[in-house]
Amino acid sequence: MKTYEEILSLFKAANEKFLAEERLLFDNNVSERTLCGALMLKIHDFIKNNNSYKGYFVDVEYNRNKGNLKTIYKTYSGPKNKIIQINCDLILHSRGKNIKQDNLLAIEMKKSNRKKQDKKHDRERLEALTKDSFDDVWANDGCALPEHVCGYVLGVYYEINNKQQKVLLEYYRKGKLIMEDNMSF
Repeated sequence: MKTYEEILSLFKAANEKFLAEERLLFDNNVSERTLCGALMLKIHDFIKNNNSYKGYFVDVEYNRNKGNLKTIYKTYSGPKNKIIQINCDLILHSRGKNIKQDNLLAIEMKKSNRKKQDKKHDRERLEALTKDSFDDVWANDGCALPEHVCGYVLGVYYEINNKQQKVLLEYYRKGKLIMEDNMSF
């Protein structure tokens, strides 16, 4: 089983390489999807020859869970809970093949000039994606894939500020924001 520390270390190493080698993408102010694709390649480079990641894949905009659309269970105060279809910007997972630990890393990327509401939704999505379970509505028990996506070891909110040439990183674990970091590029 992969630990939070292992996934965090993998992400940080890939991100450092991404920021160091892909400066032209930032200078050209390319789309979030292009940036996610470039970061995906860096993560892929780190896992491709590491046998402990055998059977895991890095995907951009992946939206399937057991052949159906990926969903999260969104909770609100009161009786307003609902199921929301999602696709995450970038994920590291086994594509449903490793039931004991399918989901390792979820990244939501935004540019700093995007609407506050869009950023809020990404953060809420990472909280839901990194939860182990919620009131027994859905669970990640290692015996079967949960109906709604959960159980990511690490969630990263990745906000790019091209004007300041900085990246805000927020790290999520077990449904909670646990650490923030700022990096220059």
